[in-house]
Amino acid sequence: MDFFAQQWASYRAVVDHDLMEHQAVAAATAAALESWLAAREDGAPAARMVDLGCGDLALLAPLLRHLPLGSYTGLDLTAQVLPLAQQALGDVPYPCQWIEGDLLRWAHEAASHDDGPIDIFHSAFAIHHLSDSAKHTLLESLRNRIAPGGLFICVDVFREAGESRDAYVQRYLQRIATSWPQLSPEQREHVSQHLAAYDNPAERSWIEASAEAAGWHWRWAWSGAHRAEAMALLTPA
Repeated sequence: MDFFAQQWASYRAVVDHDLMEHQAVAAATAAALESWLAAREDGAPAARMVDLGCGDLALLAPLLRHLPLGSYTGLDLTAQVLPLAQQALGDVPYPCQWIEGDLLRWAHEAASHDDGPIDIFHSAFAIHHLSDSAKHTLLESLRNRIAPGGLFICVDVFREAGESRDAYVQRYLQRIATSWPQLSPEQREHVSQHLAAYDNPAERSWIEASAEAAGWHWRWAWSGAHRAEAMALLTPA
C-alpha cells in the first residue's frame, strides 16, 4: 500500500467510526445550507459554491446532489482525492470544477480575478493547517470574494480560550490514545504524527476577532463534545 493509500485509509477510519463527530457536522452543515437557501429572495440567481479542502465528499455529496446550486468548485491540495470526490458527487444538474491546489493561494489569486462573487464558501477541517497570520490573510481574501448576503461555513478544530497549541496537541493525542480503540495502532500513529506536525488550530476568541477585523460577522453554530470540533457561520459584516 502506498503512502497516500495508508494515510487515506487512516482518515477514512476516523470518519467511518465518527471519531470527530463527522455525522453531526454533516447534519449541522445541511441545516445551515438549507436555511440560507430558503431565506434567499425569489428569483435570486442560483448560488455559486466553492469548497476549500473538499476531500472525497463522502459525507457532503448526498446533500450537494439535492441543492439548487448554480455551480460547484471543489479544491483540494491532494490530487488523488479529486476523482473520488467527483465519483461521490456523480451527475448533478449544475457545472462542477475540480482544482488541485492550496486554498490560501487559490483565495489570493482568485481575489485578483474579476469572475464574479461567490455565494457560498465551505471549508471543513482544512484551515487549521495554516499559521495564524495565514488564517487572517485567508479571511481577508474570502471576504473580498463573498457575494452580498453570502455565507461562509467554517468547520474545524479550535483551541479553548487561553489554551496553547502544545496543550491542545497533548490533550488531543491523549484523546486518540485512550478513546479511539476502533483504529489500529498504525492508524492511531498516522493521525497522531499528522496532528503533532501540522495542526495549528486557532484559539476561539482570536479567530472571532480576526474574522471581525477582516469584515465578517462570526457566529458559532455547532460545537462538538470534545472541546475541539466546531462549526461557525460567517456572513459579510
